[in-house]
Amino acid sequence: MHDNLYKKYPIRNLSLVFLALFFLGISCKKSDTVVQDNTIPIAGLLSLTGNWSSLGLTSQEAIILAVSDVNAYLQQVGSSTRFSASFYDTKLDTALAQAALKDALAKNIHYVVGPQSSAEVAAIKNSADANKILVVSQGSTASSLSIAGDAIFRFCPGDSVEGNALAQTIVESGRTHLITLARDDAGNKGLQQRIGNSFSAFGGTLEAMTPYATTLTDFTELLAALKIKLQDQVTAYGANTVGVYLASFDECIDLFKQALPDPVFSSVRWYGGDGVVLSSALIADVDASNFAIATDFMAPNFGLPLQPHPSLSTIAATIKGNTGIDPDAYAFAAYDAVWVLAKTALSFKSSTPDFITLKDVFRAEAGSYFGITGPVQLNTAGDRSSGSFDYWGIARESGVVSWKFVGKSQ
Repeated sequence: MHDNLYKKYPIRNLSLVFLALFFLGISCKKSDTVVQDNTIPIAGLLSLTGNWSSLGLTSQEAIILAVSDVNAYLQQVGSSTRFSASFYDTKLDTALAQAALKDALAKNIHYVVGPQSSAEVAAIKNSADANKILVVSQGSTASSLSIAGDAIFRFCPGDSVEGNALAQTIVESGRTHLITLARDDAGNKGLQQRIGNSFSAFGGTLEAMTPYATTLTDFTELLAALKIKLQDQVTAYGANTVGVYLASFDECIDLFKQALPDPVFSSVRWYGGDGVVLSSALIADVDASNFAIATDFMAPNFGLPLQPHPSLSTIAATIKGNTGIDPDAYAFAAYDAVWVLAKTALSFKSSTPDFITLKDVFRAEAGSYFGITGPVQLNTAGDRSSGSFDYWGIARESGVVSWKFVGKSQ
């Protein structure tokens, strides 16, 4: 576990108008504070090393930043209450996520941001419910976790929203035939299913391959099966009408590297899911990024409002300055989650809160909050009910490979 209570950040100077609105979740300035006896802890369960660590690292910084902002506000108004943050590196491993939640509970922590994957959320759900731990995931999308009344809330749109948006975009790009692949976990399988259902509803023909093991690194057999399907469809319909959708995390790097030498795979366009978009590991690998460029690879990311929050650029610059990674809306959702948790804890004064009431207060605070990711409207299952998506592709300019914004859905 990594403890990060008070990390120094540059002071951010905003107008007195924003100072007046600070408690509504608008960040105003950063200052070091001294924790009083009345400290409410928040745990971050994040992938800080390995798969999808780009989101884990930016989420960690977003949480640290939000805790410091909350404490700065509390100091200004003379409150003795403070919040603290501690972090667990789950590596997207369900066993590590379960162990982290158990350790957090032993430390009397009842507020959690993360985990970021649906498989991890599913793994800790029963324990969170039984032990009355309020969990706010910034990255889980699986519709199988949309359960009313449980301890899980999710601050990003679910797979049904993302699947419908991307499927429509794929159809609009001229693809009428789609082959789908997915990592065998709740989130990615959910995306594969939702993409497939929506693509078929839009009139496309679909072929869904069996999800591959989460531990798979040698994709020889999978690629051999995919090649046969691609050859059949390209021969029958033409390469310009055929696409491949891959729901994965960073293991797509190995798949892309192994697919690169065979021109059959690069003869059609590829699409990805939110688990790999803006991955720094993908653009750092020469062969994998070459394959992504050759296939015009594109993936969706939870989008920010068209009218940006006044503090967006400052918060984004701070996070990037500490991680070297551009934060995305999922990371900003972690920032917003801390503010809503803090507002909930401050609104509910009982030292032994009734959990049903606590969840009702959280839902009410979320509904009245306008954060970096915009208004946080939750459905009956406690999931964000709507959202737009930004589409990102990979390009090489002057020898430098980077993610490039290529479009937006509404």
